[in-house]
Amino acid sequence: MPSQRWADPRAQLLTGEARQAQRTSVCRTLGRDELPEPELTRLAHELDAAYRRTADNLPTNEAVRIERVHGRQELVLSGLDKLDEPPSLVALRTLVAQRLPRVELPGLLLEVQAWTGFASDFTHVSEQGARADDLPISVCAILLAEACNVGLEPLVRPEIPALTRARLAWIQQSYMRADTITNANIRLVDVHARLPLTKALGGGELASADGLRFVVPVRLVHAAGNPRYFGRRKGVTYMNYTSAGSIGFFGFVVPGTLRDSMVILDGLLEQHTSLWPTTLVTDSASYTVIWTFSAECCPELLCSVRLEAGIPLR
Repeated sequence: MPSQRWADPRAQLLTGEARQAQRTSVCRTLGRDELPEPELTRLAHELDAAYRRTADNLPTNEAVRIERVHGRQELVLSGLDKLDEPPSLVALRTLVAQRLPRVELPGLLLEVQAWTGFASDFTHVSEQGARADDLPISVCAILLAEACNVGLEPLVRPEIPALTRARLAWIQQSYMRADTITNANIRLVDVHARLPLTKALGGGELASADGLRFVVPVRLVHAAGNPRYFGRRKGVTYMNYTSAGSIGFFGFVVPGTLRDSMVILDGLLEQHTSLWPTTLVTDSASYTVIWTFSAECCPELLCSVRLEAGIPLR
């Protein structure tokens, strides 16, 4: 496998006619000038203004002072004062707690299934039209076992036909696939997006993405070494996407050696929910930028942005 960390970062950039063909549209989409001089001049003015503003306010800023520490002049910031919680916040917290009854996780999962019917998206691997009796109960049991990583044993109930060991093993092998899980998740996200509380949080234009690193003890296609995160072991990265409405709408696994920025836009290109985020907020592993696109942007435009940024398409 060729080295990516020590490779020339310019090797994947567009050059020549291909770069010129995409340059205007990408710069217009990102709101940037095609020439570097105006951009550098603007940044220089912003930096100069920030320095001057800080210097002018320093004598009257009580939260900042310069002290001699170990023979050197150092900038010291005063700690923030503690703010007591207002009675209204305490009352609101109590009211919210009273409206959230304590329920068992299996019961909650079955209740969400009753609201949304997501279990109907789990179909047999070879007989798409085949339906088993009490399928939602078995599907919820398998999802609970895999989500909690406890195996099937805690969910087995010999006296309940939908929870026998043979039934759960059959459902797990025949119904649990990447495509059925994706379809069920799409249904959950679409139902969640229609809730009044979700709409109050925004229209779905804002989302965040982050890569979560996991060490894996077995040989996998995506498992690879990365001393920074895994030490001497190997691991994978799970790219997780969350909307401003507080629901995860997409996720996928990539090799643990890849930088998040190499695959950060795949979640927007491959997800099929009713959400269409136009602003994706990321952390420094994705270049500490906010990817903003116009509301009518299309996959072709996203691809062109990735190519212009030197991010190869999968």
